[in-house]
Amino acid sequence: MTDRILPTPEKFASCPYDEKILPFYEGQFEAVFVMLHPFLKPTKLDIERFCPENWPTKQEIIDGCSAVAWQEILKLTKLSSLSDIDLGLRTSIGGIKKELSNEAAAGKLNSLSEELGIILPTEGELPPMLENRLFSAIQSLGYDWLWVGDEFGTERKLHWIGDLIDKEEIPSHGCVFTHDHSLLITTHWDSHCSFLCSSTEYIEKILSTGNFEGFYCTPKTEVYWGAYEI
Repeated sequence: MTDRILPTPEKFASCPYDEKILPFYEGQFEAVFVMLHPFLKPTKLDIERFCPENWPTKQEIIDGCSAVAWQEILKLTKLSSLSDIDLGLRTSIGGIKKELSNEAAAGKLNSLSEELGIILPTEGELPPMLENRLFSAIQSLGYDWLWVGDEFGTERKLHWIGDLIDKEEIPSHGCVFTHDHSLLITTHWDSHCSFLCSSTEYIEKILSTGNFEGFYCTPKTEVYWGAYEI
């Protein structure tokens, strides 16, 4: 029997897994901005809704929660860096090797829900608090359509951006990219951040439309960036 080996996914529609980010996209994208997924503070939703069997919809989260920035989490937990938060989140889901984990940080983050009613960001998904803001920013660049694909590059569908704003269409670990392959948003499956990949000019225009928390990759920035030099 012939082995069925998938073709290598195109860089304009795929995500690196355990490697340096900028070298992975070399020749495709000039820059990558790591967008940190905000924590959530329910304002109109019962905190008990945040369980797998009753998780709020995208619009419920947008209407019923406020975003809490990682910088604010540093103040609340007295952790020393964004890397501590990254490692704490990864540790809390069992998403990092034991020798790189940070149990103390994970404990401080997990206590936020019980003590302050703050929900930790989920891994591997573009969060509702970022999703529509990004789509509107991409529209401002002159785009009306976006491709939405899976993490393996085996399935993709073209969507009118207005429909993406109104609906829930982005799969876990999905890739969202423009038809001219000049812009990509992708979320690594064990990460609490997404990668905004494009030219520096386009990224700066998107960032100028709102308060997106994060940082630009250097050539040394790893997917598991909290464990290494950012």
